[in-house]
Amino acid sequence: MQSSNTELILIRITGEDRPGLTSSATEILAKYDATILDIGQADIHNTLSLGILCRSEERYSGFIMKELLFKASSLGVTIRFEPITTEEYENWVNMQGKNRYILTVLGRKLSARQISAATRVLADQGLNIDAIKRLTGRIPLDECEARTRACIEFSVRGTPKDRIAMQEKLMKLANELDVDFSFQQDNMYRRMRRLICFDMDSTLIETEVIDELAMRFGVGDQVKAITERAMRGEIDFTESFRQRVSLLKGLDASVMQEIAENLPITEGVDRLMYVLKKYGYKIAILSGGFTYFGQYLQNKYGIDYVYANELEIIDGKLTGRYLGDVVDGKRKAELLRLIAQVEKVDIAQTIAVGDGANDLPMLGIAGLGIAFHAKPKVIANAKQSINTIGLDGVLYFLGFKDSYLNM
Repeated sequence: MQSSNTELILIRITGEDRPGLTSSATEILAKYDATILDIGQADIHNTLSLGILCRSEERYSGFIMKELLFKASSLGVTIRFEPITTEEYENWVNMQGKNRYILTVLGRKLSARQISAATRVLADQGLNIDAIKRLTGRIPLDECEARTRACIEFSVRGTPKDRIAMQEKLMKLANELDVDFSFQQDNMYRRMRRLICFDMDSTLIETEVIDELAMRFGVGDQVKAITERAMRGEIDFTESFRQRVSLLKGLDASVMQEIAENLPITEGVDRLMYVLKKYGYKIAILSGGFTYFGQYLQNKYGIDYVYANELEIIDGKLTGRYLGDVVDGKRKAELLRLIAQVEKVDIAQTIAVGDGANDLPMLGIAGLGIAFHAKPKVIANAKQSINTIGLDGVLYFLGFKDSYLNM
């Protein structure tokens, strides 16, 4: 409780940022033995906004404000003071116990319309924005520049009135405004992700390798039609897999090397893998595709685990059969759990990224499940999705800033 001979003062300092400004202000407070109860600072285009909530003895308050005004004048900044009542302070303290969330807004570029729509959703849900942070670097003025990225992170407090309705509204806005959203609880696990599992085909690479094999064997249209039905969830993945592999009977196995060496790598994969390895993440490929191509990517990027399907080869030809059990949706989820156990990682610290219906089980159990340029059914059932930029967009959902990511 505030004693009768002390008072609370909120100090706001704004102006051109320069070295030593925060030090100058806090030195004055230290001189009068003031207690700093809260402090925050933001810098936008070299313009500083610094807030300090302090408690001091009443007999010193006048001296503190006088010296701060003189210092502000000499530094060319503006300073304002606001007395805070004990009741206001206690209400603020009570707010600290409320749930905290992070809303990430991501796209090629972000407009006022997109930011307005996102923040309106937060307001309608009774959530208060505590802080706003830009995660991407300088946004180019030339809007025609290819492969730009823009990301803003909102730190919010409170409890959504209707979490499901909120998620549905964000999904609708994402589709209408060409923007991606991620809404996550801001807890210990979000800051300590340790294992990330990727689908391969149409996620790490911009193709389905079974389609590539089929095209070289003259059965491309037949296989592609089955693949699309499976990815949309219209037919059982294992049955579709058996049908597609049987159409490859007689294909020369040497074709696989040529395909592997020319795989179209998804935008952002090089950057994403570099950062994940640099920061110590364990990385796995869990694929309904084929081990040969997964191992090629494993060697290229230093990936820790690869689980996929093994094609049977006899006398240098594909037999139209496969070895072992099919890595389907259920198996992917089982493998994610198994690797997490081996690595001694809590399931809440895991991430899964994929595009097809067979990825939904692992997206559902992972601490952070991300649908990437996914089919409509997958987007509708995933809590997070990326549709506007490359795979390195995953880094922004993990809270990385561009300044951390220099390659």
